Amino acid sequence: MDNQEPKITEMWRQWFMTGEFISEKRNRKIFKLLPANPRCKLCNAPFKGIGAPIIRAFFHRQQSNMNPRICNRCESSARQFPGGAEVKMSILFADVRGSTALSEKMSALEFSKLINRFYTEATNVIIETDGLVEKLAGDSVSAFWGPGFAGPDYPQRTLEAAQNLLRVTGHADAHGPWVSVGIGIHTGIAFFGSMGTAEGLTDITAVGEEVNIAARLAAQAAAGEIMVSENALKDAGVDGSGLESRSLELKGISHPVAVRVMRIS
Repeated sequence: MDNQEPKITEMWRQWFMTGEFISEKRNRKIFKLLPANPRCKLCNAPFKGIGAPIIRAFFHRQQSNMNPRICNRCESSARQFPGGAEVKMSILFADVRGSTALSEKMSALEFSKLINRFYTEATNVIIETDGLVEKLAGDSVSAFWGPGFAGPDYPQRTLEAAQNLLRVTGHADAHGPWVSVGIGIHTGIAFFGSMGTAEGLTDITAVGEEVNIAARLAAQAAAGEIMVSENALKDAGVDGSGLESRSLELKGISHPVAVRVMRIS
């Protein structure tokens, strides 16, 4: 085993769980002295104002592609310290329902505008609840939440994001949604960190069975449904006894998954 591997694993775990990289405290104090707003909610690096050029030039920090409320320290570390850690997280997948039929009824340009609007609304909701956007691909969005950047109530914030996403896509409107969306939510231990290739391409991601469960739940959700695992509800402190209960056999998962179905009105 590489002697650096345990240190790198601990670095990623600490960032995910506390929002702070090892030996980052000194930088946080320095960055706070630089006048600016907005700034990174984790390390205080300024994004605008007189301090921003200094931070970009000497520390190579700017707003993250995963959430502009935090800096790109995570992305830069992915290249410098490839690896990650197993951490507990809350995971959300959201899929557009009936996208193939929609694409047949629209021109390619019209369909691209619809999907881009979905991406934009979903990303805004994730950012507002302090989640990290993992991927925008095809007709789906995936994101995850953890205590380091979303706070100790991160499971509740994931549920909040799901409900808000249904609202902004019109599922509570009398005339119906402008795009139909199904959502899956699960919490569990997954690998979080950087994965890449021999050519040096890296990506911050979350992988593992728990991530797969969230993806499969989204695939099972009908338009306007949030499939929430019992684990996710328990971690969020939500009483799901008044919600519809289902036991699902999910592709690639060896055991049935107990879920509750949430909707908005």
